[in-house]
Amino acid sequence: MTTITIAKGDGIGPEIMDATLEILKASGAQLEVEEIKIGEKVYLSGNTSGIAPESWEVIRKNKVFLKAPITTPQGGGYKSLNVTTRKFLGLYSNVRPCMSLHPFVSTKHPVMDMVIVRENEEDLYAGIEHQQTDEVVQCLKLISRPGCEKIIRYAFEYAKQQNRKKVTCFSKDNIMKQTDGLFHQVFNEIAAEYPSIQHEHWIVDIGAAKVADTPEDFDVIVMPNLYGDIISDIAAQITGSVGLAGSANIGEECAMFEAIHGTAPDIGGKNIANPSGLLQGAIMMLNHIGQTSVAEKIQNAWLKTIEDGIHTSDIYKEDVSTQKVGTKEFAQAVIERLGQEPTQLTPVHFSNSEALNLPKYKRKPSAKKELVGVDVFVHWSGSNPNELADIIQKIEPQGIQLSMITNRGIKVWPDGFKETFCTDHWRCRFKPMNDSSISKSSIISILEKANNSHVDVIKTENLYTFDGKAGYSLGQGQ
Repeated sequence: MTTITIAKGDGIGPEIMDATLEILKASGAQLEVEEIKIGEKVYLSGNTSGIAPESWEVIRKNKVFLKAPITTPQGGGYKSLNVTTRKFLGLYSNVRPCMSLHPFVSTKHPVMDMVIVRENEEDLYAGIEHQQTDEVVQCLKLISRPGCEKIIRYAFEYAKQQNRKKVTCFSKDNIMKQTDGLFHQVFNEIAAEYPSIQHEHWIVDIGAAKVADTPEDFDVIVMPNLYGDIISDIAAQITGSVGLAGSANIGEECAMFEAIHGTAPDIGGKNIANPSGLLQGAIMMLNHIGQTSVAEKIQNAWLKTIEDGIHTSDIYKEDVSTQKVGTKEFAQAVIERLGQEPTQLTPVHFSNSEALNLPKYKRKPSAKKELVGVDVFVHWSGSNPNELADIIQKIEPQGIQLSMITNRGIKVWPDGFKETFCTDHWRCRFKPMNDSSISKSSIISILEKANNSHVDVIKTENLYTFDGKAGYSLGQGQ
């Protein structure tokens, strides 16, 4: 018996949660339920996070959270509870199944059954941004080895449990060779541990095009945060109905399961809403905790209900559907079909009854780290890189030389092109003259000389090698 935390949320949340719980109970799921209050009423009571401290403790105690959609009030400094929950609980993996239900739900892609596994905590979504000059702002893209290993291993373990055949990695490591390069490298390392599962890699732009054009070519796709956010919405949309999709947010300690749609307050309490999205989240929850036989039973009953044309109003079509039903009636139809399988849609058969094997991250031995240079970023309003080079070369310490200047990543000195447009944000790379190491005292000397020469330094980035391999990018065109 597993105790789970539930929250009924706002709008249509209470009625779709009640319908989902009825199906779970009838299916024989071994669950105890502990309810908490979250959402609009909690926000408006004066809690800007939308959840009380004692509710956090219930979630952390039970580890498994099934959540209906909630409303975040506009204005007033209210924070998104979804984002807060993912960050606080370390829910590193967002899992979004996207499956076609053709011909019962209209879609241009009748043969489609993929799962998007998206990293959930880092990448550009770390949210570290700075304005550095009048013309340039930056957002730091943070990719960590622990983040890569956890999300990629989850994708392979999920594929193994769900009896899926292939895991695909999307990245842009032809351009971002350090960050996306690490993601691709770790993918190859972990893929080697799962020889029974096919693996492949696509550059994200052509991969996204293939998802939109031939989604049937994919099975499980794993990718960093931003790409996953965009492509999971594309994939859900082309299935024909975002309203039927659920998602999981998985961490090392806790997990949260939900529908991907909103609260739809205009139809709340009217027994109109389709509970399928939350039910799909609940099925993922059962798989996560190892009750896969029950998950299989519910999923097949749900598919059989869709196949039999018993539809809520959001997907009802006169030429396809046989009966328009409300929220409660749809749930009852699923219950009546427990133990049955669809004949036109593909039934699911999960491979085992074990929970996912998700070992904790183990830190690798430290590499030999050597400081070999420094990038000094300056705010300079001129436009001629040769003039800037003359200024910067005057602050070179003994044995250290200016080796390159870039503007927005493009090498503009030496041997730049006059056609290259330059902003007021310049990267000046200093390296030792004999390609040896550089001391931090030399960097301090550069900064002192820059200050004395009224050079506006806005940031520095040390250049390191790790076991002799460069841990920094070349300038574009270098």
